[in-house]
Amino acid sequence: MPLSRNKQVIKDPIRLFTDGSVDIKTGIGYGAYLVVTDRDFSSDEIKKQVKVRQFENTSSTRLELETLLWALSNIPPEIHNIMIYTDSQNIIGLPGRRKRFEQNDYHSKNNRLMNNHDLYREFFRVTDQYDFELIKAKGHQPTHRKDEIHRLFSLVDKASRNALRKNI
Repeated sequence: MPLSRNKQVIKDPIRLFTDGSVDIKTGIGYGAYLVVTDRDFSSDEIKKQVKVRQFENTSSTRLELETLLWALSNIPPEIHNIMIYTDSQNIIGLPGRRKRFEQNDYHSKNNRLMNNHDLYREFFRVTDQYDFELIKAKGHQPTHRKDEIHRLFSLVDKASRNALRKNI
C-alpha cells in the first residue's frame, strides 16, 4: 500500500458535497461544501460541519468550480479516494472534455481563450492527485423523494442559498 509522509493512505472513500449560489447582478456568490466519512454519515451534528465561503466576480459555472477547488484544498493529503457529489453538469462533464481542452490549449474553435480556463486547468491539476468519482446530485428534490445522499446534498444547497439571501 502506498505511503504518504509516513502515513498510510486512507483507502475508504470520503464523500464530498459541493454547491453554490450566485447573484448574477452583483457577481457575488456563496459556495458550500461538506465532507462526510462513513463513521459520521448519519450524525445529527453533520449540519454544523458545512463550510461556506463568499466568492466575488463570479458566475454560476465559475462558482461551482471555485467551490469544488476550495473544498479539495481542505482535504488532508493522505486522503485520496473521494466521491464528489455536485449538481453541476459542467463539472460532471469535465473529465470527458479534458483531452479536447488540452489539445486546443483551452481555446475555442474561434481561437478565443475559454471562459474559466484557469479553473479548468486547476481542476485537472488537482484532481490528478486523487482517485475520485464525480456523481450527479439531483438538487431541489421534494423531501419525500430524498435518500440519505440527497438529504446531505441539500445541506450544502441550503447553506449556499441561505448565505446568499442573508448577505445580498
